[in-house]
Amino acid sequence: MTSPAPPPAATSGASRSGLLSWALYDAAHSAVPTLIQTFLFAAYFTRAVAENETLGTAYWGNTVGIAGLIVAIGGPVLGAIADQTGRRKPWIMTFTLLCVVTTALLWFIKPAEEYIWPALLLVGATTLAFEFAFIFYNAMLPGIVAPGRLGRWSGWGWAMGYAGSLLCLVIALLGLVSEDAWLALPRDEAQHVRATCILAAVWFLVFALPMFLKTPDRGAADKPPAQAMRDGLVQLRQSLRQVKRYRGIVRFLIARMFYADGLATLFAFGGVYAAGSFGMNEQQVLLFGILLNVTAGLGAAGFAWIDDWLGSKRTILLSLAGLIVTATLVLLVQSQLLFWVLGMTLGLFVGPAQAASRTYMGHAAPEALRTEMFGLLALSGKVTAFAGPLLVGWVTLLTQSQRIGMSTIVVFIAIGFVLMLRVPPAASSAGSSEQFRVTSS
Repeated sequence: MTSPAPPPAATSGASRSGLLSWALYDAAHSAVPTLIQTFLFAAYFTRAVAENETLGTAYWGNTVGIAGLIVAIGGPVLGAIADQTGRRKPWIMTFTLLCVVTTALLWFIKPAEEYIWPALLLVGATTLAFEFAFIFYNAMLPGIVAPGRLGRWSGWGWAMGYAGSLLCLVIALLGLVSEDAWLALPRDEAQHVRATCILAAVWFLVFALPMFLKTPDRGAADKPPAQAMRDGLVQLRQSLRQVKRYRGIVRFLIARMFYADGLATLFAFGGVYAAGSFGMNEQQVLLFGILLNVTAGLGAAGFAWIDDWLGSKRTILLSLAGLIVTATLVLLVQSQLLFWVLGMTLGLFVGPAQAASRTYMGHAAPEALRTEMFGLLALSGKVTAFAGPLLVGWVTLLTQSQRIGMSTIVVFIAIGFVLMLRVPPAASSAGSSEQFRVTSS
């Protein structure tokens, strides 16, 4: 079979407004994981919709895990196809709109057991759309910024995401959830909590627009969609057959598979753990989320320069070490005050681990395979993504203890740290990925 035609040339770079618009998308999409998957709707589902918190935790873990498995399978395939079609914005727009719609529909989930399955189906669809959009969004970065500034813009983008989460949480707390909220909604059917789903959907839609309007995209390929799909699948198959050429990237993806699973599970169950083990109500969970996003944003912005200075690998290792120590202490303390202090400290290391992973792939991925490689990056974060939430759910169910269930997260991050020690440093630029493949094999 003949090789697929080369994809269109990447963009030569973006203006500062284009880069800021790209980073603003991080702030736009942050509303969904913040309000829906971590701090509010997840806790609402486990405490008010499901029969009890233990079963609710198990249901939530199963749903997030299944969605992660679907992303793991579909991400590389869609990424390979996108490399052949050229443009990435149409993919981002499609999944963004799908995520906005499914998020808004969560408004209809009332605090009753009959809404368990509709809630889980919508949360699953929201997770799929959110994750697929992020694959193509991440793949845009190396084409719009100089290699020497990749770490900074990746970190700044993540910091923008935390800033967006912070503002969104403040609006949710003061405008909808608190006792003296700006909008006094009836509380008998949790309308004040359900309204945050509408807030997340509108937030995502509004703040995503500048990226679509200002940030340049690659040119479109001159090939029919059916051919692009065939060529993309051929490209993916060839990449998998030639995996030894990318041994350094493979080692990185395997390491990330574990620590990303730990981070994703931490996000999915953060609000659930705060509510269940420390008895926090909706207002306290939101306040905790606000302060956590402050420290996470500071960490992402501060480590952005460290990423370009020390390199992505060392930045990831520093972040994972901080996460392991702090997360272990969080699970051991009984005092709510200590939980708050350690939770804020934990946030300092969350953003850098994520942003530096994006930078590493941006440096290492060959330009012609960039979206496919970011699809594989998503695969590394999702191929076992079902394992973390399912394990937390099952262990919690078996032991009847959230603390014991959540301790599995530390194990995943620790395994990722050990494996990351054997990963070679990424090349200094995406353009030198050929050198990276030779030296890493």
